[in-house]
Amino acid sequence: MNSFFKFDKRIETASEKALEIAETQFGRIDEVTEYNQQKVISAFINNGVSESHFVSTTGYGYGDRGRETLDKIWAEVFGAEDALVRHNFTCGTHTLATALFGVLRPGDKMLSVTGTPYDTIHNVIGITGSEMGSLKDFGIVYDEVPLKDERLDYEAIKAAIDDSVTMVYIQRSRGYELRPSLLISEIERVVKIAKGKNPNVIVMVDNCYGEFVEKLEPTNVGADLIAGSLIKNAGGGIATTGGYIAGRHDLVEKCAYRLTTPGLGKEVGATLGMNRELYMGLFYAPHTVGEALKSAVYISALFCGFGYKTTPAYDAERGDIVQSLGLENPESLVAFCQGIQSGSPIDSFVSPEPWDMPGYDSKVVMAAGAFTMGSSIELSADAPIRRPYYAWIQGGLTFHSAKLCAMLAAQKMLDRGLLNV
Repeated sequence: MNSFFKFDKRIETASEKALEIAETQFGRIDEVTEYNQQKVISAFINNGVSESHFVSTTGYGYGDRGRETLDKIWAEVFGAEDALVRHNFTCGTHTLATALFGVLRPGDKMLSVTGTPYDTIHNVIGITGSEMGSLKDFGIVYDEVPLKDERLDYEAIKAAIDDSVTMVYIQRSRGYELRPSLLISEIERVVKIAKGKNPNVIVMVDNCYGEFVEKLEPTNVGADLIAGSLIKNAGGGIATTGGYIAGRHDLVEKCAYRLTTPGLGKEVGATLGMNRELYMGLFYAPHTVGEALKSAVYISALFCGFGYKTTPAYDAERGDIVQSLGLENPESLVAFCQGIQSGSPIDSFVSPEPWDMPGYDSKVVMAAGAFTMGSSIELSADAPIRRPYYAWIQGGLTFHSAKLCAMLAAQKMLDRGLLNV
């Protein structure tokens, strides 16, 4: 390739073949990217964004035009009535928890229709016990509809929804599961079933990893509330922290009361100079998501060529940016993640090892050489050390840097006699 990195000829050949078979998918990704980029620019123009919107506020933050206009832009882009976009959401889990506690009350029932949610939300709900401060601790009932053959069980969902259900909860991404992430068409079908059985039910979607992957968002097809992290898709690799909630005005207002306090809600909160990167992150987001999707397709094609199981397949429809890769044994998982880390712009000299990561029930090895700590739109690879030994890869600020990391991961595995070539 060049004099900067040395690869075995077999890896270079496999890479060239992966690029060839991914070409059609790349074209489809470019089409969605352009559509979403125009949607974002249109919202910026319609709301008259100027330099004045980037001015920092302190203290109470009353009358922060930048904060208020950003909420309006976000609502327009996501087809929602209102939005709450704030740098003081500490992570995606915090944002989701704010939404859940914001709209649910003691005695309400939350029904997850995508099986058991992602590991870090378990303590919020109280799935693993009545943890102090969980939804369960506040008397909120939880139930779930298991997946059927790793897909939504629409008949079971229909049977489970009645007047006792306050919220239908949908996790769009797969988490540490092998089931496919949800397409907008599947979310729309759940919304129609839910509203048909109980018109008053709140449909909430954990939208993490799914923003800008398709032309529509869950709120475009009837979801009442969505939430996500700004250090994933929606922050475009520019936002260094934060989260968003969007949806029905009354529900967003309740969430704002939970984030700050009843009666104040969205009207307070100093932006401390963060507005510029939140605006810029949203502007970059469609393009950055497109780069991440191309990275995922390429990795799937490359390692499929080596004989490994990949989900989604390189030519499959995608509902998020996550790529799962079956590496068969713990040694390959660790070697793969160490190879990814070795090509990262930050901490390339670090060699990831499995450790007991808070919020997870098994050791996790994680490659994350990112400019923003924990950023999942920058290329990262997580691997819980448990059967069936899959790595979960997401992100890629630029396709070419992610391609390099994938090749280095393959080379690391080959050097240790672990790659199927």
